[in-house]
Amino acid sequence: MSAGAAQGKLVRDLIPEIIRRDGGEPRTYVADDEEYVQRLKDKLQEELAEFLVAEHVSAQVEELADVLEVVHALARHLGFTPAELDVVRVQKALGRGAFQQRIVWTGNA
Repeated sequence: MSAGAAQGKLVRDLIPEIIRRDGGEPRTYVADDEEYVQRLKDKLQEELAEFLVAEHVSAQVEELADVLEVVHALARHLGFTPAELDVVRVQKALGRGAFQQRIVWTGNA
């Protein structure tokens, strides 16, 4: 793990540029593979937590978009494109269904 790995957080690629444009000087480094995956997992938990507390639909959609961005990054790290991931999602939905019918299972009789 790189120096500074115990602090900081994974940010979107353009964030350092935005900070510079706003007059700041960001301190950054590029994570190695092991740290990158852990940081993505941490980011997924962060974005999911933000979604769970978002109260307005617009904020919920923003947070879901962030969750999806992290999921896509994890898929790419595993060697799959977002489109390939979606194929797997569709195959699972065809074989096991989706979550559209709001079915809640309470056990077997």
